[in-house]
This record gives sequence, C-alpha cells and structure tokens, in this order.
Amino acid sequence: MTVLYEPLRQQAQHLAMLVGGDVHTAVSLDEVSTLINNDRDELLVIFGPGVPLSEVVSFASAQRIVRPTLGVVLLRPHLDLGVLSEALRTGVREVADINDPAAVLAACARSQNLSRQMRIGPGRTTEADDGPAPDGRVITVFAAKGGCGKTTLATNLAISLAQGGSRRVCILDLDLAFGDVAIMLQLVPEKTIADLIPVADRIDETGVRTMLTAYCPGVDAMLAPVQPAVAEEVTRDLVADVIDLTRRMFDFVVIDTPPQFNDVVLAALDASHLYVLVATPDLPALKNLRVTLDMFEMLDYQRDHRVVVLNRADARVGLTGADIERVIRVPISAHVPSSRDVPISVNKGVPIVLDSPGHPVSTAIRELAHGRLAGETMTPARGLRGLIGRRAGRRS
Repeated sequence: MTVLYEPLRQQAQHLAMLVGGDVHTAVSLDEVSTLINNDRDELLVIFGPGVPLSEVVSFASAQRIVRPTLGVVLLRPHLDLGVLSEALRTGVREVADINDPAAVLAACARSQNLSRQMRIGPGRTTEADDGPAPDGRVITVFAAKGGCGKTTLATNLAISLAQGGSRRVCILDLDLAFGDVAIMLQLVPEKTIADLIPVADRIDETGVRTMLTAYCPGVDAMLAPVQPAVAEEVTRDLVADVIDLTRRMFDFVVIDTPPQFNDVVLAALDASHLYVLVATPDLPALKNLRVTLDMFEMLDYQRDHRVVVLNRADARVGLTGADIERVIRVPISAHVPSSRDVPISVNKGVPIVLDSPGHPVSTAIRELAHGRLAGETMTPARGLRGLIGRRAGRRS
C-alpha cells in the first residue's frame, strides 16, 4: 500500500491513477498518521502539491527518527531551490515535478528501493532469508518481424504487472544490438548486461542487482549494451544465468527480444513460462507469426503457454478476422487497438499505461497482463529440443 496525501480530490484521483497499485488517499495529516500506524509495513507516503510545505516538513522530521524506513516523496508543480533544500534537509527523500510522470514514478521507485534495503539490513539479501527463494514467472515477448510494437508492448506489460509497486517486475532487454527499452523509458544506460561479461562465470544476485536501473514503483530494467558490437560477447550461458537469478528476485521477468531466433533468444524461450507472440494485421507480419508457430512446434514448446497478441488490431488494411485466423491457424488471445496516441507516448518517453491509464490501448494491455499473464502457477514451458540445445551449449 502507498499513502497519498492531497487535499484536492480531483488531483488526488489523478495522482492515484498515475502511481497505480494499492493507493490509500488522505485529506489531512491526521489521516496520514492513522493509515501508517495501521500498517507498520508501509514504505511510502506521497505528499501532493496541495499540501503546505510546513506540514510536509513536520511529518518528515518526525518520521526520520521514529520510523526511518518510511520514505517521503514531495510533488510540486515546479522545483524551487528553496523548497528543495528545506524539504531534503528535514528528511524528505525525493522532490519531483508533478508535470513529469516519469520523474514522479522514478522518485517513488528510488524511495521504495531504499526502504526495502534499510528493512533488509546489512549482510542479508532478502526480507525472509530463512524462507524459500521466490520463483518468478518469465514472460518472453517475441515477434519475427520488426515494427510490430513488441518493445512498446513489453514495457507497458511490465508496468501493468507491477501494479504500482505491489509486485516486483524486471524488464530484460535482450535485443542486444539495437535494444530500445532504455529509450522507451527514457533511462540512461549507465549499467547494462554487458557489464556482467567480465564476471560471467561468477555472477550472483548482488551482482545482478547492481546492474539494474530503477524506473517506477516495482519496475527495474536490465538494459541492452550501448555499443552493438558488444552484443556478440553476451553468451547464451550468461543470459541463462541472468534469467535464473532475476526470476528468484522478482515476481515477473518480462523479456524483450530481437526479431530473430538466435542463441540468446533460445535461452530466453527455454526459460520462459509464457510466450507473448506479437503480430500486426498485415500479411508479412502474419506470415512470420505462422513461421514462428511452426518453429515452436519443431522445438516442442507447449501450445497452451503461447499467447498470440494482434497489435493495431482495428487498423483498416483490408484484412478481416477470418483472413487473419486462416493465415495463422490459431486463436488470438488479445487484441490491442490502433491509436496515434501510442507513438505520441513513445516520443514522450512515458508508456501509455502511465500517460493515459484510461485509454483503450492501456485497458487492453492491463487486461492481457492481469487476465492471462498473471494467472495460475506454471512451470517453464521449454520443450525437449530447447532443453537439449541448452545442455549442448553448456557442454561446448
């Protein structure tokens, strides 16, 4: 749960939709105190722009002593140096511009991550060292033809699955030569999977964690290398180890891939619980989807673990639903409508599920995430041929 204090009801509703997940709103400081006292596990309180700075300072000053794991994030319509210095001096962790949704989400994510680390304490790696390691679900998003909206879908799915921080999601960019996750989320690729190459034979959870870039509450990204030439140095074994480690650390691992079958993609498919196969309603994309499905049959990947998504499903291109079904010969699990608002959100660097939560595209993606991808418990869906290929790669 996240506590949001904003006295203006309309502003509070807007902020709650932006943050997502389980958000409890408050209209007074007393109500904030009641909410956090009723939930001792609460990690974050967000103060909206309608809250007087004096109340924020009073609250943060008190909590930094009695409850240091509780983070305070202050939102303002513009960042004034005086407000910044006063807020941070008295214990506010982050101050963000309310007109920059990505900055707001990043500030909340940084505060929550710090709270979790403070709660875990030194010398421990999880909040429950004595319990079993979590076993997250691995979801690989794949399209054999470029331009189908695969990366857009992958990033929006990751954010939807996180539910505003109630779940932990890692998005892993395995389009190693030309990955776009960083630019889609406007992240600076200071750390990428390429930084694990020198320690590929001894990576652990701590090493993986240092290579992650926080995006929004619950979502971290492992980015593709900046230099395409480095892609060749990232081996199948390294990728397999990274996936194995991240699935222990997160509830979901969403993998974005290049439009080709190579060793790295096969490593991802081999470890996946679900495959999200993306196509658009044009014959080249549908033909490539049919080829992909034939390849999956050859590799013996289970049919009931495949999720076929038709992106830009309502585009007027002269193909009927019957035409599409006849080409791919499988049912379509989800239809994502076409909208010019999607490229606009991409150019803004704010995924549409955050930029416009009520948009039909956002609704379709959330329904896919929560209805099909976050469902019953599954084991990895790798087939016999994929398993043999991985073992052979380990021996060579």
